[in-house]
Amino acid sequence: MGSLPEGDYSPTEHHMRILQTVVNSRNSRRHFIRSYKRSFNGFAANLTYKQYQTMAAHNDVVWVFPSTTLKLHTTASWDFMGFPQNVRRNLNVEGDIIIGVIDSGIWPESKSFGDHGFGPIPQKWKGGCYTGGNNFTCNKKIIGARYYSSSYTPRDFVGHGTHTASTAAGNNVQDASFYGIARGIARGGVPSARIAVYCVCSEFACRDEDVLASFDDAIADGVDIITISLGPGSPKKLETDLIAIGALHALEKGILTVHSAGNEGYRAPGFVTSTAPWLFSIGASTTNRKIISKVVLENGKTVMGHAVNSFKLNGTKFPLIYGKDASKNCSEDRARICGSGCLDNDLVRGKIVLCKSYDGMLFAYDAEALASICLTDEAEDVSRVVPVAASVLNGKEFEQVESYVNSTRTPQANILTSESILDLTAPIVASFSSRGPNKIFPEILKPDIVAPGVDILAAYSPEAKPTDALIDKRHLDYNILSGTSMACPHVAGAAAYIKSLNPTWSPSMIKSALMTTAWQMNSTNTLWGDAEFSYGAGHLDPIKATNPGLVYETPKEDYIKMFCGLKYDSSAARKIFGVNITCTVLVPFISKDLNYPTMTARVENGQPFSIEFPRRVTNVGLPNSTYRAKVTKSTCQCDIKVEPDTLSFNALNEGKSFTVTISGEKVENMASASLEWYDGIHIVRSPIVLYSTNQATIEHVIA
Repeated sequence: MGSLPEGDYSPTEHHMRILQTVVNSRNSRRHFIRSYKRSFNGFAANLTYKQYQTMAAHNDVVWVFPSTTLKLHTTASWDFMGFPQNVRRNLNVEGDIIIGVIDSGIWPESKSFGDHGFGPIPQKWKGGCYTGGNNFTCNKKIIGARYYSSSYTPRDFVGHGTHTASTAAGNNVQDASFYGIARGIARGGVPSARIAVYCVCSEFACRDEDVLASFDDAIADGVDIITISLGPGSPKKLETDLIAIGALHALEKGILTVHSAGNEGYRAPGFVTSTAPWLFSIGASTTNRKIISKVVLENGKTVMGHAVNSFKLNGTKFPLIYGKDASKNCSEDRARICGSGCLDNDLVRGKIVLCKSYDGMLFAYDAEALASICLTDEAEDVSRVVPVAASVLNGKEFEQVESYVNSTRTPQANILTSESILDLTAPIVASFSSRGPNKIFPEILKPDIVAPGVDILAAYSPEAKPTDALIDKRHLDYNILSGTSMACPHVAGAAAYIKSLNPTWSPSMIKSALMTTAWQMNSTNTLWGDAEFSYGAGHLDPIKATNPGLVYETPKEDYIKMFCGLKYDSSAARKIFGVNITCTVLVPFISKDLNYPTMTARVENGQPFSIEFPRRVTNVGLPNSTYRAKVTKSTCQCDIKVEPDTLSFNALNEGKSFTVTISGEKVENMASASLEWYDGIHIVRSPIVLYSTNQATIEHVIA
């Protein structure tokens, strides 16, 4: 709140008055932590994200800063979401939960998967440990393993599967780091849960048939949740999407499938590849830990690079030479990017080379350069592990170094080992995270939510190198990776946690709880201005999801009616669901009518519209409770009616129906709103998204 006012002024009384207007509570003192009143004017309070937004807009407030813990540790993603080690747990139930990991296998000797202190394997487990040799042994933590034709063992030689498994359910491991970077305690979301491994990926490929086989096995083996961090490069029609098909069968057996949304966000909106409504589709976001690699110039200027550089240069400053000045046989343009064979060894040996391309770092290494500073055209929200001493700069940063080299007779620089810094802009949707709209099910919002997927440190296979470069000879137990692959197991771990506290909840109830309690994201910080098409319902908030108040449960009958509405014949629907179905007898509907926690519709560009969303919620909060509807129109120039706008419940598990009607003159691109049900304690939030037919080209679900 700035400096202290002069004269007769009581800071604490003033702070309490402001706080009361924001929290709307007579018990505002329980939100209050302390006043800052000796040297400057301010106070600390516990606020929700929405209250934080209101506080930031108050006339007397200069800035609002989120409270953070300034220490480097590998649990940054879980702690960032307010999910500490000492969170309330039901360990007896958590220890019986089995997470099926469909991936590239696992490294069973990792400390993240030791079974010290674990009880007997759950009696419901019906799987086995098929090792294929290689001295692979299951234990009370890794209770099952299978491999398929893509591989010859469940042992992970890629590293990816070990990373995702430990993120979801790895043990607490002290002093984990990437060569000292991000040192701390490594842990998964549910450390007491068991892991079943389904290795469908070799070093070269993951085959559809293996994936479908793994679903078949996992369902029969008795897993509770499936996490799968792989998929196609572009959306697939339902009938060719074996992950969606496998997940539908899992759903029928009460198993939730958590699936990565894809890493095609750089390309354009509309490339989200996890599209089926029964999949829990996860995008990736940043956390408040950002890894940087500093370039220190001899003139005293420091430039922030974006790389995970574990190499330390022995000294404080070294000669710096531009690639264009270090070649005798290439054009200036090719030498500028440090093209293959361009750099002269005698000119670059013992020096740092400036290369106007990312690939230049390897050619600089081949020419015996000490290190390199390289340009990248990728977004600066991700730091890639580099195989040699290097820093990676974006365009503006590179221009600063380029200008220094061009204007200095004997330029010198140093590249420091990477470090972690605090990023107060988080969470932001990662630039690579695939966006909607959904090309296969146009009226289902995807991704569903986002979770930490940038610069995630987790267990790794010591047989795999941290980069793909042939010159990289390092082997390690923990690695830093980014991708929706890393976000997916965060949600799988959170879903397992929710299930441990609510064992009877169905997959759709768990999914709804995590979606309707998600942090509301800021649409101005998205890559394409695509708002909910990049983050869905918002950002994962595991603890809040344990008590959502109301849930949207999607019964099997809804999916059957949707299949009939998609023009599948009765025979096809009958085979898929294994029950006697006659579509002509049912009242089929399109996917927007599915009892989904979000509401999405596609409208004709520039034309008047009127759309109804029928929905039903189930009370899982307080037996006697009354919820009132509140509609917020973010960018929607429309009329929104909720009928009824009050829902009264007399018992737990009681259901109530309502209809949301939206009408307006036109939608030219995309319009957002939200519906909240509030009982004085719980806020049950559902995004509403309308978009026009020119927003993206939509493929029909039937070929």
